[in-house]
Amino acid sequence: MRIIALSTLKVFWGNHPEFDDAKEQTLAWYRFALKVDWSGPNEVKRDFGNASVVKDGRVVFNIAGNKYRLVVWINYAYRIVYIRFIGTRKQYDKIVAQTI
Repeated sequence: MRIIALSTLKVFWGNHPEFDDAKEQTLAWYRFALKVDWSGPNEVKRDFGNASVVKDGRVVFNIAGNKYRLVVWINYAYRIVYIRFIGTRKQYDKIVAQTI
């Protein structure tokens, strides 16, 4: 999969040292996602059983023992993953994952 944009994750760690504990697990997710070829939500669930598949191609991943949430939009036809949000669970509760 092609992932857009790693820079979103880097800004999250770089601008917020208190979130540094998410760095290794999000990088592990990133490296894994680069190597897969998801053609649909069932394949995402196969690889990440605790991921939540929501409307319009959005998927929510739990990071660092569910301390953080990563929301992506996946264009399965073009094999592109767009990082839409990363934040704490409290920050996640303030967004609408289906539309972000």
